[in-house]
Amino acid sequence: MQGTGNRSSPARCLTAGNILGLGKIGTHPGRKEGKPKARICFCWSRLMALKRMGIVSDYEKIRTFAVAVVGVGGVGSVTAEMLTRCGIGKLLLFDYDKVELANMNRLFFQPHQAGLSKVQAAEHTLRNINPDVLFEVHNYNITTVENFQHFMDRISNGGLEEGKPIDLVLSCVDNFEARMAINTACNELGQTWMESGVSENAVSGHIQLIIPGESACFACAPPLVVAANIDEKTLKREGVCAASLPTTMGVVAGILVQNVLKFLLNFGTVSFYLGYNAMQDFFPTMSMKPNPQCDDRNCRKQQEEYKKKVVALPKQEAVQEEDKIIHEDNEWGIELVSEVSEEELKNSSGPVPELPEGITVAYTIPKKQEDSVPQVTVEDSGESLEDLMAKMKNM
Repeated sequence: MQGTGNRSSPARCLTAGNILGLGKIGTHPGRKEGKPKARICFCWSRLMALKRMGIVSDYEKIRTFAVAVVGVGGVGSVTAEMLTRCGIGKLLLFDYDKVELANMNRLFFQPHQAGLSKVQAAEHTLRNINPDVLFEVHNYNITTVENFQHFMDRISNGGLEEGKPIDLVLSCVDNFEARMAINTACNELGQTWMESGVSENAVSGHIQLIIPGESACFACAPPLVVAANIDEKTLKREGVCAASLPTTMGVVAGILVQNVLKFLLNFGTVSFYLGYNAMQDFFPTMSMKPNPQCDDRNCRKQQEEYKKKVVALPKQEAVQEEDKIIHEDNEWGIELVSEVSEEELKNSSGPVPELPEGITVAYTIPKKQEDSVPQVTVEDSGESLEDLMAKMKNM
């Protein structure tokens, strides 16, 4: 029987802590003991179905991770929303820009938020979606010297428990200067991060997993604008703005968060690079090794440390598989049968030539078989052709 009125069904309105079963009711892994936790109507059962179906072994771990999202624009805002709905433990948001009406063609932000800083507007919206998530917002430009040091400090000490490092950094910025700043910080700290981007024509994008020392950093194979030390501002044409499609940004944000979940919860295949071309529906994948001559000295340092780790790992001896003889008992029921007996094969083989020791022939030239049809012999009787014709007439 369906209920009426405004009361919520107890089976549907549950706290995230009750469903996920982490810690005591009314507490959060990153909150102090005893501080009340907001009661939320959240469909955790849909997420927990991943565990019941065997996709994820321990989905509850999602609440123990802290992730930083740098750039809360078209991709970053949707990324933050998806992580919030997935039940991430803590989100750190970094952006210096404000919400404008020009942003309304994208997802997430609303017209009444125009004029607010993007991190402030995002925090307000995300708290309403899932108040069980811890939020930390910073409204500044990470590329300045002063802010860069604070940015590195929050990576090192802004984890779910204060003083511990965060688990992952997500780059959702729209310029190379900010990407290089994130790259520099993560190389120095040995912090794993993921980079994302959408093309200027808004019909392609990509994501990339960067593990310092193990995979190529952003400086190992830089774009031309970075490699040539070109001022990025000089490339922008006056009166021309980059295209923006909410569909492309939604797709890139989706594959980014999917990669984040696989990386944090250890399921599926984590992509080191995954591209997206909307014109051909093409999704290229690849992995890039770090450049030993990378301009970033911290990247080269991380490469050396990674090599030492690989050497220190216990060597696993490769087990050589024995060649199995295929016969009538194999799993396919196939039997190799020859129509020629060994004796017939030996008799039909030609002589084996004398060869130096260690050299054998693959096959011998078969013997020529003699014609088995008996030959008819004709005796000459000495009779002439006329006599023979006369005999035939008398027959």
